[in-house]
Amino acid sequence: MSAVALLAARRTAVVPRGGAFREVEAHALAAALIGPVLRDAGLVPGDVDEVILGNALSGGGNVARVAALAAGLPEEVPALTLDTQCCSGLDAIRLGVARIAAGEARFVLAGGVESFSRAPLRAHRPRTKGEAPAFYRQPAFTPWPEREPDLAAAAATLARLHAIPRADQEAFAVESHRRALAVPLPAGEIVPVSGVEADSFARVLSPALLARLPLLAGDAAHGVTAATTAVEADAAALVLLGPAGAGGATVVGSLARGADPLMPALAPVPAVAALCTRLSVAAAELEHVELMEAYAAQALVAIRLLGLDPGRVNAGGGALARGHPIGASGAVLAVRAFHRLQAAPGRALLAIAGAGGIASAMVLSRR
Repeated sequence: MSAVALLAARRTAVVPRGGAFREVEAHALAAALIGPVLRDAGLVPGDVDEVILGNALSGGGNVARVAALAAGLPEEVPALTLDTQCCSGLDAIRLGVARIAAGEARFVLAGGVESFSRAPLRAHRPRTKGEAPAFYRQPAFTPWPEREPDLAAAAATLARLHAIPRADQEAFAVESHRRALAVPLPAGEIVPVSGVEADSFARVLSPALLARLPLLAGDAAHGVTAATTAVEADAAALVLLGPAGAGGATVVGSLARGADPLMPALAPVPAVAALCTRLSVAAAELEHVELMEAYAAQALVAIRLLGLDPGRVNAGGGALARGHPIGASGAVLAVRAFHRLQAAPGRALLAIAGAGGIASAMVLSRR
């Protein structure tokens, strides 16, 4: 199989729910990226063989197809939307890589998009005539209610079991915000949408602010708070996949793994371990790491168990400082890694967990 590479990569800013993207539909966020990504790669709309997007909250339909048509791609270009929750954006890229490696396509646009702000309300249809619709926030991720914990509660349990105190979680969040404020965004990473040209959430987290935040879940010693939890957000991220060549970031390998649904935040650990074994490389040897920070506890446990150098993890800040646009988050990691590799060639590890106890991982390289 021929090598596949990320040839171009762009994203919107990540904006907390109810912010500047509150009136922008999900497909419009994704559509805004298609033209710039193609221009970056020197391609035209007719060169695209398929569009694949991850999405979790749009309530069905085919967001990728709507985005492709809105961006002016030819009607002949097929599009597919997939949902593996937080892993969706990275899984869309993995699927695009597989399409090309199998000879089914030459150029694929892949990534993810999410709008918490415009997500539809969801309800279960009444079973009887007199019953009212039952609204719900999220669908089931397992067939067993007793093995489907609240995600914040699961993160707090993880912190307690692995002895990650609240203070360490807060210190990690402070550092994530500090890096996001200190490290300039690479030129060309973000496509302006609605006048927003940079991530808007990063800030200085003072000790006084951290001290007065109430617990979302867990005990006083190990619990999680709003500061150590990534906020709900709107964003899109997109890469162009094609034959490996000069200037791109080659996909060295990728995979997905399942794990215990009771500990979904732990799922990236076996996923990364399995991928590194397959590639005969130690995770600690990889020069760059983009690790999803849905919760500070999750990132800290992964860093510890995988033996990662904290200085190499999310060097420009992570989701705690940006926000978590569910279906786009994995693709945001890929876009960030692509631009990191343009500035500092080497290898980059991407890893993200999803509700229900799943995770996806990928290694990119640019020499």
